[in-house]
Amino acid sequence: MRHVLTLFELTAAEIQRVFEVTEELKTQWKQGQRQPLLAGRVMGLLFEKPSLRTRVSFETGMAQLGGSSLFLGEDVGWGTREALSDFSRVLSQYVDVLVCRAKAHRTVESLAEHATCPVINGLTDLAHPCQALADLYTMREIHGELAGQKLAYIGDANNVASSLLLGCARLGVQFAIASPPGYDFDPQFVAQVKQEHPQMEFLETRDPIEAVRDASAVYTDVWVSMGQEAQRDERVQAFADYQVNQDLMQQAAPNACFLHCLPARRGEEVTDQVLDGPQSAVVQQAGNRMHAQKGLLAWLLGAAS
Repeated sequence: MRHVLTLFELTAAEIQRVFEVTEELKTQWKQGQRQPLLAGRVMGLLFEKPSLRTRVSFETGMAQLGGSSLFLGEDVGWGTREALSDFSRVLSQYVDVLVCRAKAHRTVESLAEHATCPVINGLTDLAHPCQALADLYTMREIHGELAGQKLAYIGDANNVASSLLLGCARLGVQFAIASPPGYDFDPQFVAQVKQEHPQMEFLETRDPIEAVRDASAVYTDVWVSMGQEAQRDERVQAFADYQVNQDLMQQAAPNACFLHCLPARRGEEVTDQVLDGPQSAVVQQAGNRMHAQKGLLAWLLGAAS
């Protein structure tokens, strides 16, 4: 039995296989075909944090694969009214896969430790593997072969950035990040990635222009994430010089795409001109959350040929 809590759980070959399944399923979806690969299977969704894209993309994707979904919010008392270990063991008797969106990464680790069905991380403070899979799949659709491409990330080295760094290292994509002081990657995390991928091409800089130079994709995220509202003034000031605008996009490769995991705060981390411009792939990227997660579910549950 496999879990996907971070991309450390997937090899490069497995990620590529998930992408192949994703491509097959998306092609069929475009043709109006639905493959009931997961007919009779049930997915449990455990969410501590509000969600639009993660919840809807998983539920819709599971329905398109012929399965069903069961949403459980904090009101059921998981981890409070009942020990998380007991909750996980019992819920595993009812569902075939669990998707958890939690505040703390330890929560999904505990679920996986005690579950008897696969657990997928739908977002935690440390990692967002499903987002990274959709992002890299989007780059693959736009640019073709990923190896040798370059992704530039502008902003906080957060959970999304961490998953992207690891995914890029796995697939041979150059990764550059520009962040202000105090918002860098955890050095231990970088060391762990480098230990597995000593040949990875990785740049950390304070200069957004240096980061985006010749990039195939330019990526950013909000300056103030959910739960960081008390730090808003401090963070907005720190990231004031890290906006993705048309001038910055012109420093990237001519065919570069713009990516954002959404929701975006227009006029802060990105301008309307970029977000709505011809290089923006954010709608395609958001749609690929569903397609990549369908590929992951089909592969993880052994339903992909």
